[in-house]
Amino acid sequence: MWERTLQDLIRGLRANKKDEAKFIAQAVDEIRKEIKSKDMELKAGAALKLTYLEMLGYDMSWASFHVVEVMSSSKYHLKAVGYLAAIQSFGPDTDVLMLTTNLLKKDLTSSPNDIAISLNGLSHTVTPDLARDLSHDIVTMLSHSRPHIRKRAVIAVYKALVKYPEATPFALTRLKEKLEDQDPGVVAVTINVLCELVRKEPIEYLSLAPQLFRLMTTSSNNWMLIKLIKLFGFLSPYEPRLVRKLQPPITELISTTPAISLLYECVHTCIVGGMLRHASGDSLAELCVTKLATFLQDPDQNLKYIALLALAKIVPTHRDLVAQYQDMILSSVADQDFSIRLRALDLLSAMVTRDNLQSIVQQLLSYLVRPELSSLPAAAQSLVRNFTSSPPDGVGLSLAPTQVSSYRLLISERIIAMCSHDTYDNVVDFQWYLSVLLDLTYVASVEVGNQIKDQLVDVVARVRGVKRWAVELMTRLLRDDTFLANSREDGSCAEVLWAAAWICGDNNREIAEPQKLLPHLLQSNVSLLDPETIGVYIQAAVKLFGAWCMELSQDWNDGRVQDVKELVDTLVTRLSDFASHAEIEVQERAANAVQLLSFIRADLASFRQEETDSEPPPADATKHPAYPKSLLLVNPLFSTYELNPVNTAAQGSVPVPDSLDLDAWIVPPPRELSAPEKASDDAQSGEPSTSKKKVKSKAKGKGKGKEQGSKPATRQAVDARLNPTPSLESPEAAEVAEERIEREKRRAARLELHRDDPYYIADKSSSAPLTGDIDSIPVVRLDDMPPLSPSTVPQYPSLLRASSTTVSDSFIIDRDGEMPDGPRVPTPLEAPTPLAPQRYTDLTPQALPSFPAYVVDGEVPRTITPEPIKVKRAKKKGASTTKSKRAAAE
Repeated sequence: MWERTLQDLIRGLRANKKDEAKFIAQAVDEIRKEIKSKDMELKAGAALKLTYLEMLGYDMSWASFHVVEVMSSSKYHLKAVGYLAAIQSFGPDTDVLMLTTNLLKKDLTSSPNDIAISLNGLSHTVTPDLARDLSHDIVTMLSHSRPHIRKRAVIAVYKALVKYPEATPFALTRLKEKLEDQDPGVVAVTINVLCELVRKEPIEYLSLAPQLFRLMTTSSNNWMLIKLIKLFGFLSPYEPRLVRKLQPPITELISTTPAISLLYECVHTCIVGGMLRHASGDSLAELCVTKLATFLQDPDQNLKYIALLALAKIVPTHRDLVAQYQDMILSSVADQDFSIRLRALDLLSAMVTRDNLQSIVQQLLSYLVRPELSSLPAAAQSLVRNFTSSPPDGVGLSLAPTQVSSYRLLISERIIAMCSHDTYDNVVDFQWYLSVLLDLTYVASVEVGNQIKDQLVDVVARVRGVKRWAVELMTRLLRDDTFLANSREDGSCAEVLWAAAWICGDNNREIAEPQKLLPHLLQSNVSLLDPETIGVYIQAAVKLFGAWCMELSQDWNDGRVQDVKELVDTLVTRLSDFASHAEIEVQERAANAVQLLSFIRADLASFRQEETDSEPPPADATKHPAYPKSLLLVNPLFSTYELNPVNTAAQGSVPVPDSLDLDAWIVPPPRELSAPEKASDDAQSGEPSTSKKKVKSKAKGKGKGKEQGSKPATRQAVDARLNPTPSLESPEAAEVAEERIEREKRRAARLELHRDDPYYIADKSSSAPLTGDIDSIPVVRLDDMPPLSPSTVPQYPSLLRASSTTVSDSFIIDRDGEMPDGPRVPTPLEAPTPLAPQRYTDLTPQALPSFPAYVVDGEVPRTITPEPIKVKRAKKKGASTTKSKRAAAE
């Protein structure tokens, strides 16, 4: 009579908040004694307290068997406690569930109250075994006389079918009958259950379509209509006839219903059910878009979100209808809700066409423009804001949505993605697109420079007609000293300067006065850029200088020598600073450029001297041009081949030559040394040898055989190499000596290789390499060299700049790129390297000038390729020829 009830337990927990664990431990000890009692009331009270503690996170799995005992009570209020404890504590792995099968069967045939609590408990604790054993009993409860029992039975059938799908054919027939039930609650529960079952296997429930259609056209319950519409959304893709059947009633519901939830579900069903794909669905699609547009103007953010989601699904079939509300969608880009902004960007990306691309991009660019300084709060307003608790009108404390860096980055990336989609399929005016990329460079203020750089290079490479405009824009960017000075700031997009320098250098023919751009490429602030961009700057400067020299050669006069000399001196001075750069790539490019310019400077100096001392030019001016021939030195290095886009499958289309074995060793692995060889190597390197082997000599003579046999094998090999004598040894011994000599050669080569290796510690005490191998010294005979007689020198290809072509109104995009012409074996006269680009197929051959090439002092021209030098080895007289003896023996 002094046991604690559940109310006492709760009061005790509230009174012992500081020492709750100790109080609960005492309470659990009391519950362990109470739940073992034979008094069912006391046992049920203990189970109820355990259920409460289990809700607080304490384990009660140890009392599962006692819970089953309470479930088997004949009193309803005690049985309810037992089922409540089972629902709260039982799981799929509970062992005692197998003991409840007969108990549940008994309760399902008992009083309505027992049936109700047993169905509730079974819906929460059903397992595959229980579903298999009790599925027929549960389905039988669908025909119970009381509606609340039938509703619970429908839910229990669903839970049983989830665990045991094999009972679906039997249960589906009875569920179909419940669609005609007299109680609306039973029908609503059945439709909810069917909606969940159809989601998994729609084909099995197509036979229910007539009854569901009748309910949809006769019911006035909005929640049941929502479930019915959703059901047809699952079924209509598997039955095309349903699409035509559902269009009239769904159209009427969309037009008349005031319920927004039902309206959205109808629109969503039309989209996922395929009702808008055919010509008959155009009017329905227009109605859906109109209704969704009203959601965009609603102040409820949830309606805006679902409207943007639905419109994004309608765009693939009716893009023109959605484009009519472009302004509303663009206004959502600056919404305060971040999720709405993301959905708006997704919708804009999906609805882009050739007609609306420019307007959408321009509007997105306007969001990236920073507010003007006049819109910032004045000093007086700032003081007022500091002394007042609320900010004044017009002064916000938070940034605008479009001023957040992460969102600005997203907008910039979407602009590039929309324009470059499907290899610029939606871009009509590429001059406009290049201008957009340049504007994005200035207004983005986020790290999007690499994407803009790649786009600039790709567009210029693919679209020939836009090169002149691209060069004009990039020249303007390179001359912007402010942009270069701010290149170290975050979001400066300084990577675009890489593309600007590359485009101007590679398309130097489009620049009228390339020499005026050189000071901007080699100014001191260029050192602020990253090394990769500096290297491209240097390369572009050399290309532009070569193009300018080419122009001078066409219109040369004597007064330009000083101009060229001054420019060369300036370039050498500025490039010399980069020759000591920390990056090796910048060093190499600058050093190469300095050497080329130094050569040109020397030629210019000699040209002035020849001009003052020489006689008047001969009549044949083609052989002795009036300008320095070194002006044509730089441009051929970069203009011989044209750089074109390459097809992605080009590399895979190149066949593997028959003579190339990809599985063969390029450098064979070293041969494993035997034990005697290892001992010999150790002895020669000064390392202690674990075993010393002696080779017995088989030479004839008394006393000599013993003395020679006592020498180590290494000493014999050394004596044999230094004092070669006719061999009197057997073929086997001579063969061993030859192998040792070859090993000595390999070892000497290995030591020579490791001598300059800073990571290899050499043995300083090792002896000097042996020099007794006379056969290894090659003898070069120079008798067969061809005579050096002067003759006509080879002619150079024409390097004169062709006339610039006019830009056509229509742009041609090279979408595929170049492909290899096919496998062919290059002739010995051809000299292209594997990495050299292919010559463009539509280029006309260049004319050949007739003047001779420039010859540096001290260099004699040769026109005939000399024959290869023949190397002959001289045989030492008296040396042993082991190989010949071995061959003769064989």
